[in-house]
Amino acid sequence: MNALLLYPHFPKTFWSFDRFLEMAGVKAFIPPLGILTVASLLPPHWHLRFHDRNVAEETEDDWHWCDLVIVSAMLVQREDFHHLIRLAVAMGKKVAVGGPYPTSLPEHALQSGAHYLILDEGEITVPAFLAAFERREPCGVFRALEKPDVSLSPRPRYDLLHRDAYLMMAVQFSRGCPFNCEFCDIINLYGRKPRTKENHQILGELQILYDLGWRGSIFMVDDNFIGNQHNVKRLLNDLIPWMREHRYPFNFLTEASVNLAEQPELLDLMARAGFFGVFLGIETPDQDSLELTRKRQNTRHPLAEACRTISAAGLVIYAGFILGFDGERSGAGQRIEAFVAETAIPQPMLGILQALPNTALWTRLEQEGRLVPEADVLCGDQNTLMNFVPSRPAQDIGREYVRALWRMYEPATYMERCLRHCLAITPNPHCAQQMHVPPARAVRLLALLVWHQGLRRPELRGQFWRQLGQMAQRQPRLLALYLGLCAAGEHVFEYRQLARERIGAQLGHDPLAMPPTTPPPPPAVQPPGTKARATPLLQ
Repeated sequence: MNALLLYPHFPKTFWSFDRFLEMAGVKAFIPPLGILTVASLLPPHWHLRFHDRNVAEETEDDWHWCDLVIVSAMLVQREDFHHLIRLAVAMGKKVAVGGPYPTSLPEHALQSGAHYLILDEGEITVPAFLAAFERREPCGVFRALEKPDVSLSPRPRYDLLHRDAYLMMAVQFSRGCPFNCEFCDIINLYGRKPRTKENHQILGELQILYDLGWRGSIFMVDDNFIGNQHNVKRLLNDLIPWMREHRYPFNFLTEASVNLAEQPELLDLMARAGFFGVFLGIETPDQDSLELTRKRQNTRHPLAEACRTISAAGLVIYAGFILGFDGERSGAGQRIEAFVAETAIPQPMLGILQALPNTALWTRLEQEGRLVPEADVLCGDQNTLMNFVPSRPAQDIGREYVRALWRMYEPATYMERCLRHCLAITPNPHCAQQMHVPPARAVRLLALLVWHQGLRRPELRGQFWRQLGQMAQRQPRLLALYLGLCAAGEHVFEYRQLARERIGAQLGHDPLAMPPTTPPPPPAVQPPGTKARATPLLQ
């Protein structure tokens, strides 16, 4: 059997980092771990070809060669996902699909003509598909009633990758999250009981990457790395000596809940194991919104204090924020701006709330009759107005979103945050605290950065050289981290204009041209040292 495995194009989003990747001389941020794991579940006598279309597209010869096309996608990749299905069907190929998008909305894949839907988690459903395929069944939908034991999950086929085309590699330790955030689809897809691999599995995957010659950054792609704190500590205690014996060939970035700040032992272990950064789902500094959306783990302690604790432990903070929660008061965008300014988080990802299919939020809004027609088609984009009727005017939310994004990523403001954040981080004696770029590409990246920010733009030129001098004098070990963050700014400077145009098209006017409906309220961040307290929601 000749199987062609395809991963669709990503559109330009906040996380695509197109301009930065171009400057760094790579094609994509991280490889798709799911379809590489599926490749390991396929029969060893099958012949496989894999193409991440974000790196290099398949050839005409690939299409003629294959008997079966396998496509995996997330919701944001839906356009190219459907294109690939229709193309394969038109060429007379059998098509099997999987991943978060078809798992959440299987009818979409069926409408485009997919023959086999391998849904939920592949450790259970891929064998069921293979059995049906062996029986020559012409189509089928394969679902799992339970969650697989990931300690039995095979090692991903990293050998299929053009590894030099990626900024980072990817490894997964756990699936699932213990929390119950209303808007999140992770608990629907993977459950609320975090399931973890065994330590020897992770070390084995790292050894494979090491033997394949990878040196640099690895994204631990768990949706909440600390969901099972007991097992995470066990892993880190085994990872630390492995990293030491291998002379720290990697450094790690991951995602975690904000309660990481409550775990000094865990923070210390992560730093010693080579973790340099963490993405936090902060969402909003508004306590009433956090309570309503059931993200109560963010209300136990002051959020700004938690950020300071995590930075002081040596971790770079990346964070997500959301506008459009029910009961949200006017000026939420300005309050997020104020929080970001206080904490100096360099790259806040701001999005507008979307009701993702089958989440608790989706179910509630559907019962209330508030989902808009074709809501499942609209959701998934950061630059899309809500796919439901919000509790305050959508026009106000759209304008606040664009204004906050525009001001937070005003180049001088962004660069100043990068400096303050880097000055607040404790240097890690064990590992480099930045996304690794090979030396030859790093020289090119640095040259382009100096040209764009140190020479070409007169409004940034003085600030660039002044702040560079401050970093060299006060935090020389974090100079590469600082320069990398500055370089990433080239993407977000462009992205904010794209967001302005996309939201403006939906609003029917330029969001920056209209005066605010209300004057900016005072910042609603938590003062240091005060305990967070929920505010009753005013309907």
